[in-house]
Amino acid sequence: MREINRRIVGAVLVSKDKKVFLAKGNPKVGGVYADCWLVPGGGIDEGETAEQAVIREVLEETGIDISSCKLEVVGNSRKGESEKTLKTTGERVLVHMDFVEYRVDIADKNAADIEVVLSDEHSEYKWFDKSEMAGLKLSPPSEELFKEMGSIE
Repeated sequence: MREINRRIVGAVLVSKDKKVFLAKGNPKVGGVYADCWLVPGGGIDEGETAEQAVIREVLEETGIDISSCKLEVVGNSRKGESEKTLKTTGERVLVHMDFVEYRVDIADKNAADIEVVLSDEHSEYKWFDKSEMAGLKLSPPSEELFKEMGSIE
């Protein structure tokens, strides 16, 4: 199996009422960590900054425009790997990932007031209270991140 390296951004979206957005990977699409709850994000394209990538990825995956929100780096040393089917060729590859993770406070809206237009990369989404996150099947990088941030036990 061919191996590739990718820089990946992730966004911990936090609403005004302190709920955290997570989406469940869609196993039918075959992305990384399919069928796990995870933060929105994806690969940094050539010529793109991490900040530009996180704004683009969140918009593509959720329909939420975070371009006017404060982006705070909360992690940039996490690594991961997973098998993935490439959309362009259908080839199965092992992806080695280096993560840049952001906390994004959507300070002007409660979770119920934020319109979400979910991409086909995800099968469902939910805004979670901190107390609801323990026991979720999270992607390994998301689980590590939330433990470090104190969002789950």
